[in-house]
Amino acid sequence: MYPEFLAAEAFAYLLVFTRIGSMIMVMPGLGERMIPARMRLVLALAISLLIYFLVADILPPMPASPFALAGLIIGEVVVGLMIGGIARILLSALHVAGSVLAVQTGLAAAQQFDPTQGSQGALMAGFLTLMGVTLIMVLDLHHLLIGAMDSSYRLFPPGGSLPVQDMAEMAMNVVGRSFAIGLQLAAPFMVYGLIFYIGVGIISRLMPTLQIFFIAMPLNIMAGFAIMMLVLSGIMTWFADYFESQMIVFLG
Repeated sequence: MYPEFLAAEAFAYLLVFTRIGSMIMVMPGLGERMIPARMRLVLALAISLLIYFLVADILPPMPASPFALAGLIIGEVVVGLMIGGIARILLSALHVAGSVLAVQTGLAAAQQFDPTQGSQGALMAGFLTLMGVTLIMVLDLHHLLIGAMDSSYRLFPPGGSLPVQDMAEMAMNVVGRSFAIGLQLAAPFMVYGLIFYIGVGIISRLMPTLQIFFIAMPLNIMAGFAIMMLVLSGIMTWFADYFESQMIVFLG
């Protein structure tokens, strides 16, 4: 009797770990690639243990069929990746804003490896994204991410059918909203870039012999940094409010 009980408890814990580990793998802050894999694994195991005690009564028993077991695990992985991916998409609004900022200020050629995106990106996009991750941790917004792990079991009970259509619609809405927020965050630089390049075009037409590129590029970069000094705090405050509001809506 005791071995069966132990096997059932181990199965239930590993089932929770499947969902929580999938979330942490892609979540901002908790699942960043610069964090060593062993630390992320220990964090996932510890959080899974806490969540297990909260949701143990709603976990399904171990399926007798291997195909049913595989379907249950795949469903948990899909739910975990979806919730963690939504949080990551919310953070990508800063990456969009940083990319637009880099183009408008002449810094698009300054590329670096962005650890939060796992790919090459504009230097300013990586800077804003890393600042966003720091802000999430400093303002304790990562508590909302942990709260989403618990709330996910009320939204998507283990073993239940997944609302694939609703999940796809939610993902598309979050992607569109994050892209729009990213453009809104970069709106001051879009206005500045439009005015600056119109002025440069007029000057180049009035004085064709003037090497406008060598004059305009340093001025463009200096003015871009000056504007960023003025609006950076507002951009990050707006993003923090947006991230918090969207996670609260998701938590229901």
